Amino acid sequence: MATEVTVARNSQTGTIGHEDYSLYSSMSEDELIQMAIEQSLTEDPPEQITAQKTATAAPTTQALPTQICNHNPPFPIYPWQRVVDPLESAIKAGDVEKLRSMIQSGRNLAQPNKDGWLPLHEAAYYGQQECLKLLQRTYPGTIDQRTLQEETPLYLATNRGHLDCVLSLLQAGAEPDIASKTRETPLYKACERKNTEAVRVLLQYCADPNHRCNRGWTALHEAAGRNDVEIIDLLIKAGAKIDAANCYGITSLFVAAESGHLESLRLLAKCGAEINTQASDKATALYEASKNGHTKIVEFLLSQGADANKTNKDGFLPIHMAAKKGYYEIVKMLLPVTSRTRIKRSGISPLHFAAERNHDDVLEELIEAGFDVNATLSFERARLYEDRRTTVLYFAVVNNNIYATELLLESGANPNVDLINPLLISIRHGCLKTMKLLLDYGANIDAYIASHPTTFPATIMFSMKYLTLLKFLMDLGCDANSCFKCHYGCGPHPAIDTRRDRYNDNQVEKERKAVQFCEMVSAPELSRWAGPIIDVLLDYVGNVQLCSRLKEHIDSYEGWSAIKYKAELPRPLAHLCRIKIRSLVGKSRISLIDSLPLPGRLLRYLQYDYTQ
Repeated sequence: MATEVTVARNSQTGTIGHEDYSLYSSMSEDELIQMAIEQSLTEDPPEQITAQKTATAAPTTQALPTQICNHNPPFPIYPWQRVVDPLESAIKAGDVEKLRSMIQSGRNLAQPNKDGWLPLHEAAYYGQQECLKLLQRTYPGTIDQRTLQEETPLYLATNRGHLDCVLSLLQAGAEPDIASKTRETPLYKACERKNTEAVRVLLQYCADPNHRCNRGWTALHEAAGRNDVEIIDLLIKAGAKIDAANCYGITSLFVAAESGHLESLRLLAKCGAEINTQASDKATALYEASKNGHTKIVEFLLSQGADANKTNKDGFLPIHMAAKKGYYEIVKMLLPVTSRTRIKRSGISPLHFAAERNHDDVLEELIEAGFDVNATLSFERARLYEDRRTTVLYFAVVNNNIYATELLLESGANPNVDLINPLLISIRHGCLKTMKLLLDYGANIDAYIASHPTTFPATIMFSMKYLTLLKFLMDLGCDANSCFKCHYGCGPHPAIDTRRDRYNDNQVEKERKAVQFCEMVSAPELSRWAGPIIDVLLDYVGNVQLCSRLKEHIDSYEGWSAIKYKAELPRPLAHLCRIKIRSLVGKSRISLIDSLPLPGRLLRYLQYDYTQ
């Protein structure tokens, strides 16, 4: 409401008019206080003020020499000197007599302020029923007038919970369905505030229970979201459409299920609400309840015949979401009613979600229920991952989840399906336990990566910077001979293209050839490791020829001269015999060498164990 501002000085001064006050209207409280302090420090003594008053009162044409030129306002206004509009004070205090005297004095109380508020709005807002009645009788044409936010007195009274004012306005003929700027009606606000009596009164005066706000929500949506069963019952009896959907296709039953409000859900279902309602994104109430972990809601919906095989727009089922969030009890409830065919059609197994999020209990339950541990992602889903992962085992290894990895392998997971072998990921993590598990269950120790072809196993490429891992792989029979097979041999090698973007070049992509070991160790980030890497590999090969590039690397460091000597032909007979015996044992049984009926010293020799 617009207010008049009058500021009184002490009895020795006059008053400041609106023109003077406008100089300070833009100043904050703190600025005014600071100005007051500064003014008090420079204030003229009483004798000078008296002299100035006397001089000002006496008419003269000469300038007084004692007058000080000051650009500050002559009369500072302090925050505590501001006076509240008497009209607003009277309404707020419920002073009907004072309000009546203002009306009788001829003051126009039907004139809105800058926000479009009338005194009638103020009375409704503050819940002053007698003031409201007086203003309504005096200005009957303003009963449904709106503020700039399109709020009527009835809307304000409802929003503030003033039931007596609501009733008075309705009895005086206020329209109950005039909506605010957000298209919210008084009935909607009453439901939002869980004001049952206000809802009852508004419905008695024929408020529309199916009016929609700007989001498409009805009063029933709001009541379901607030879990107010009594209001829901009133609205349904007043004709609220139980399956009315908002702009996202969401019904009141959907809201109750999503929010976990079991009492509201029971009542809506009892009144005939569609259990299998789907939102615009095809999500069902069961899907949302499963995603949000509302166990009791899921149990009730399933008891009412909710379909667990309806997918959302992304093809996910309720069991997918329950597995993703780790809701063990919900997964157990959904297992008997979920179609395995629908799961397969979705292109992703709940096992993938459980493994990705490290929900071991859910993973175990799904495996016990017979889910295929070798299920793979569809091409469309696999391409969403940069590494093109497909198996559940890959997710477990990526997370370095040893328990899940062992559980899947024991259940029959194949470790050699993915484009990038999980063994390579375990090498990158440096987890010997995971590597051992994968190798024990048949992981290919000579795994390659089809998208980045090399002439030697990718397992060696991934372990080059970790000599302990490299030796571990060599002990278990990894192919070291391929590292010394070079197309150029002792001849000159072409220059290596070290551009980082070479794999992004389409032409290069088409003509890309397998990278050789000598080219790999020549890369700047690996060249300083070349000697020690070659040294380890030479322990697991027989008579091999070093190409000119490897010799160049070894010659570049004086400390690597012993490596060059080790590579000279022929290799020691004892070493060649060890290589031959290991090759005869075979890669599949090489880890079982210690079980052979041989002397301990010979076994240690075959296992490269030089300890005494």
